Order: sequence, then structure tokens, then C-alpha cells
Amino acid sequence: MSTRRLQTIVPSVPVSDGAGVKLRRSLGHSQRLDPFLMLDEFASDNPDDYIAGFPPHPHRGFETVTYMLAGAFEHRDHLGHTGHLRGGGAQWMSAGRGIVHSEMPLQDSGRLHGFQFWINLPAAEKMKPAAYRDIQPEAIPEVAIPGGSVKVIAGTLDGAGAAPVPGPIQGLSTAPLFLDVRLAAGQGFAQTVDDGHTAFLYPYAGSLLVGDDARPLAARQAGVLSAGERIAVAAGPEGAGFLLLAARPLGEPVVQYGPFVMNTREEIEQALADYRNGTLA
Repeated sequence: MSTRRLQTIVPSVPVSDGAGVKLRRSLGHSQRLDPFLMLDEFASDNPDDYIAGFPPHPHRGFETVTYMLAGAFEHRDHLGHTGHLRGGGAQWMSAGRGIVHSEMPLQDSGRLHGFQFWINLPAAEKMKPAAYRDIQPEAIPEVAIPGGSVKVIAGTLDGAGAAPVPGPIQGLSTAPLFLDVRLAAGQGFAQTVDDGHTAFLYPYAGSLLVGDDARPLAARQAGVLSAGERIAVAAGPEGAGFLLLAARPLGEPVVQYGPFVMNTREEIEQALADYRNGTLA
């Protein structure tokens, strides 16, 4: 079974989004990774960095996934969905043909720490009805492993010799795998993946040694992995907390204009016209 290597490191850079939320962006700043369009991390104890939140804004053509380690957001959208996203929980939103939503902090002090990434939709699904799923912490399996633990948000933990553990998100066309792994210093973790799927790692605490050649990957860097059937890592001397993400690539043209991601410029122009006319969704 071939083990994936650390192929490319994509540093995160500080950016501001929404109404002034300070965050760090890796994927989506200088490169995409089919089908992943963007990965943001927001982490601050200063409310001035996040209090303005993300007021109502539109999307079309992809899925947004938000996962929280600490703090809380409230989601509202034009379809009437309301979700309270708290530490350990996630939300999975398919913008489809269109959705207008907001994500506003449910706190005015304390630590806020989480992530949002975007996954592209195939052309055949870009105009499907929008959908929203609120995933509370208790709905996300947490599995003890030697020297650590794994939370399974999407796809299936391969069990490492035990029974496989599925996460709450299953059956999507890109077959995403989304794990949050915590390891003590020097401890290892391995996961099987489809050889044809795109995969990357994002340490948010500590550091990793990746693959059979033990290439180092520091916190707040996205580590793009080579092809292979297995992902193997070990935590650095301070331990590690990291996201593991993988999905089936689409191999389709990507045309993006802000919150709209389609396959052609004409489709982007139609999305803009629909938003101006109030017919986005």
C-alpha cells in the first residue's frame, strides 16, 4: 500500500473577510486544490477581531463547511434555517442555485476558534436547491486511538484495525473525508484513502512529520499530499492537532467571482443578475 508524501506546502496568510473578521487563509489565497476552493482559520481571544461577523451575503455553486473548536456562531438564511454553531460542532451548507445567509458571533468576549472551507459542486449539481445541516457536537463521533483521538465529521475513519467509524456526512458526490485528529508528542496516525482523491493536512496546533520520509509540516500551513492509498503522520515534540481533508476531484473548469463559483463566465454573469433581481434562489 503506497503512502502519500508531503508534496507542497501552502502557507496561510492574514486576511480580513465578512465585516472585518481577521483570519488566516491558505487554500484560496494563491491556489485551489480540486475540489477544495478555500480554507480559512479564525482564532482570536480579542473580540475586535471577530465581533463584526459575516452579515447577510449570497453564495451559488459550491458547499461551505464551518467547524468550531471554541466559541459560537449563529447561522441564519433566507430559507428560514437557524443554526447555533458551538465548539465541537459543524455546519454543512450546500449553496446550490443560491442562498443568502449570515454567520454572526454569539459572544462579545472570549476565544473564538474555527475553520471554514469551501468544496466545489459538480456542474450537474450547481443549480440544485440549497440545503443546510446543523451538526451538533454530540452527533460527531470521537474515537480514542493510541496516543490521541479522532473526530469524524465526514466520510469514515478506517478503524486502524477496529470497526470503521462513519461520520454524520455521507453520500455526497465528492465523497469528502473530514477528520479532526489530536496526537500526543511522537504519536502516529494512519488513514486509508482512495488513491485518486485529493488530500491535504492542516495542523492548527503543534507540528507533523508526514509520510515515510517524515517531512515536517508546521502549524497554520496546508500540506498538499501526493497520490497514494494511505496517509501516515507523526506528531512533533509538542504534539499536534490537525485537520485531514480528502475528496474526489471534479476535473471541471472553475470560474469564481467572490461568493459565486460556476463553470463559465456566462454562468457567473447570470448569478450576478439573479442576485440583483432577487431571483438567486
